[in-house]
Amino acid sequence: MKNEWHHTTVLAVRRDGVVVVGSDGQVTLGTTVIKQGAAKVRRLAGGKVLAGFAGSVADALALFTRFESKLEEYGHNLERAAVELARDWRTDKALRHLEALLITADQRSTLLVSGTGEVLSPDDEVVAVGSGGSYALAAARALLKYTEMSAEDVVRESLLIAADIDIYTNGQITIEELRA
Repeated sequence: MKNEWHHTTVLAVRRDGVVVVGSDGQVTLGTTVIKQGAAKVRRLAGGKVLAGFAGSVADALALFTRFESKLEEYGHNLERAAVELARDWRTDKALRHLEALLITADQRSTLLVSGTGEVLSPDDEVVAVGSGGSYALAAARALLKYTEMSAEDVVRESLLIAADIDIYTNGQITIEELRA
């Protein structure tokens, strides 16, 4: 058996002045569930920034630490900290090998940060990553378009839909929210 870590599902939704980032809690190694209640979403910068990761847990924890220091260095400016993290991630010899994706959000912006140096802001206020990301993204877009559900409810229901489809995503949801 190849020891391959499978990703999780992380989703961010912004609606009515509220931004919510949520994830499932499953960690798998090969075909084995190692943990069901991992916390993959955190508050950073004194609670002013939300961040969620998909990928290798150790790599993601290293990224959280690095990102939090960038936030401090740049006065909690999310965009600047994300760009600087992406630049370091792409160019630093050790960081270059980290296997994770990061979704970050504050009151103004939602960003996807990758190790290839990309910092992307979604056009429609919703972004998802991980093995169940496309399922959660599709569900969230439909719920946003056809319901009046809150951002938190959209995230929760979309992650549960992804958990019903993707074997590397479970229904133990962690959610963090920022209000205007």
